[in-house]
Amino acid sequence: MSINEVNTQWTDERILELVRKLRNDLIKDFLDERHLKEYVASQFRVNDLSQIKIEFIKRDLKELLISPVNTNHYQGLIDQIRETDSAGLTETNETLFYKELELIFKKYMY
Repeated sequence: MSINEVNTQWTDERILELVRKLRNDLIKDFLDERHLKEYVASQFRVNDLSQIKIEFIKRDLKELLISPVNTNHYQGLIDQIRETDSAGLTETNETLFYKELELIFKKYMY
């Protein structure tokens, strides 16, 4: 092994599995209508989200749940796990997960 090589427990496949699990756990939280309404009210100041919009958001969240991880969106986190050989999440990394979901929320807010 050369000096620049790092013996890592994190293969690309394991990193993507971790990112997908974290993303999907967050999605599942938002599939709970109460959590979704609270988040939208606090982040977007929308208190009267119609039932139709809620259903559309939930539909899009379910589609995201079964979709592969957007590696471009999470590239910084993927690189960080590779480089540090650690899966610790920082506040910045946590924000990545919310930003992906907020794209869906914003589609139905305005």
